[in-house]
Amino acid sequence: MAVIEGIEIQHIGHSGFRIMHESKAICIDPFKAPKGGPADIILITHEHFDHCDEDSVERLRKESTTIIGPAGVKAKLQGVTVISAGGQKVIGDIAIEAVPAYNRNKPYHPKGLGVGYVITIDGRRIYHAGDTDRIPEMKSLGSIDIALLPVSGTYTMTAEEAAAAANEDIRPKAAVPMHYGVITGSKSDAEKFKRLCNCEVTII
Repeated sequence: MAVIEGIEIQHIGHSGFRIMHESKAICIDPFKAPKGGPADIILITHEHFDHCDEDSVERLRKESTTIIGPAGVKAKLQGVTVISAGGQKVIGDIAIEAVPAYNRNKPYHPKGLGVGYVITIDGRRIYHAGDTDRIPEMKSLGSIDIALLPVSGTYTMTAEEAAAAANEDIRPKAAVPMHYGVITGSKSDAEKFKRLCNCEVTII
């Protein structure tokens, strides 16, 4: 767990994170998530098994949990509020915007399959990129305080591509590498990303 820009963030493996806001827990892409407190909001970026893990969702779900994801997620999980890129949801004082996430030069994540998310909490904007390459839409995200970026290559950006996206397109105050050490990539990718980034980088 780390406190970054005043936000408590726990990496729960692969691309999965738990973000705490006061007494509320927001989980993104929980995969093989350990047992812990339930989530108030669960955000799923796309339907692939390492992002839409039914067992993890059921461990984290309670009766009042809001689950949000693109259309493909609804076929795997019950009670999903469907969202697509450009869509917005406001839950209490937490604003959630879905943004584009896709591959440009690989076949794994075509446009429309998945999304990334920009979550606004207490005026701070957290960007979870989802499974994506470096895409032109990253330049239009606006001010980002914390960027959670994939770095493993193969299915997503490499560490070098993610660092270039952070340095030139997103320009966050802080960044956290993800999507390594489980399916593809290793901690060395996270460390390379940290060396290449101009902003503060926390490996959780």
